[in-house]
Amino acid sequence: MRGSAAFRLSPTPGGVIGPIARDPDARDYIRRVAAADGQPLEPLVQRAIDAFVRGCKADGIWSAIKASCILAGARTLSGALAPLVGTAPTNFNFVEADYDRETGLVGDGSTKYLDSNRNNNADPQDNHHMAVQITTLSSVGNIAYMGAGSSEDAGATRIGTPLAVATTFVPRARNATPNTQAVDSMAIGFVGISRNSASGYTARSAGANYSITQTSETPFNGNVYVFAFSGVNQFSDARLAFYSIGESLDLALLDARVTALITAIGAAL
Repeated sequence: MRGSAAFRLSPTPGGVIGPIARDPDARDYIRRVAAADGQPLEPLVQRAIDAFVRGCKADGIWSAIKASCILAGARTLSGALAPLVGTAPTNFNFVEADYDRETGLVGDGSTKYLDSNRNNNADPQDNHHMAVQITTLSSVGNIAYMGAGSSEDAGATRIGTPLAVATTFVPRARNATPNTQAVDSMAIGFVGISRNSASGYTARSAGANYSITQTSETPFNGNVYVFAFSGVNQFSDARLAFYSIGESLDLALLDARVTALITAIGAAL
């Protein structure tokens, strides 16, 4: 491998030899995670991250991701909160015991959440996406996986479920009220919303896209929270392995890349 154009050998503590990512953005992220962890990631974890970034770029969706964390793979909680893209989130009450390298970070349904530090209005009104990778569904009512704005706020954007209906996904994408076309299921795996027009948006859950007809409104002015909705006392006790916020993109393509990433990380550990 020493002469390979793809990788060069990198000595790590304990004598572990690991590849350096080919993609510069992946390489930068891997180095920042290693700095937060205090030691480098395993070679196969590094390769999974590199493949994810290069794949997103090949799909044409990388530039739409403006704030994101891979909440798995890193050796520590600090490493998991190193941003893949954008500003690091602010941690409210998560501790090391809440983090699992294979399955991600778990909420408590009452006090623990991340402030993404990206305002819901940072992206154009009709050019926006939000997505999470769920490894354990939330069990609490009025479940808030991710979002900005309370139930009364115009222009709110949210991934969540209604009170006591944990398996029904009722998304919002720059709207004052939830859509009336409830998505069939909130399932383990990738869940997201993407709006690229004033008249409607796409929601994705359980490997299927749903076209929602609902006119957009001026985006709610507040940061997007993960494991909660900003501006409202609603939380999640889900376990999440990834989140992304930014401009509109193809949710099916991002789903495939994120699912492959989390699967590869699990296989590497």
